[in-house]
Amino acid sequence: MNNMNQMMKQVKKMQEQMMKAQEELGSKTIEGTAGGGVVTVSVNGHKKLLDIKIKPEAVDPEDIEMLQDLVLTAVNDALTKADELANQDMGKYTGGMKIPGLF
Repeated sequence: MNNMNQMMKQVKKMQEQMMKAQEELGSKTIEGTAGGGVVTVSVNGHKKLLDIKIKPEAVDPEDIEMLQDLVLTAVNDALTKADELANQDMGKYTGGMKIPGLF
């Protein structure tokens, strides 16, 4: 019975650490870029889009599709980096296992 109580305490501590790490992800900012930096987007660790910056040289009224592609690429770059950050931060507690709904 004592082992069970100790194990439950360890599980509770791990859960608390994981919740804290999950909260901290929301305060981290990740940037994604495209076109050599002409489009930059910022997301937080919860994958919320925070900012989009487009340099004037990226705007060509004759080629709107290129700008759209650059924005898409930059957003996807930032989201991929956010996933990597979450996996890195949360992997400390999950041993590398991906737990659905956690991150």
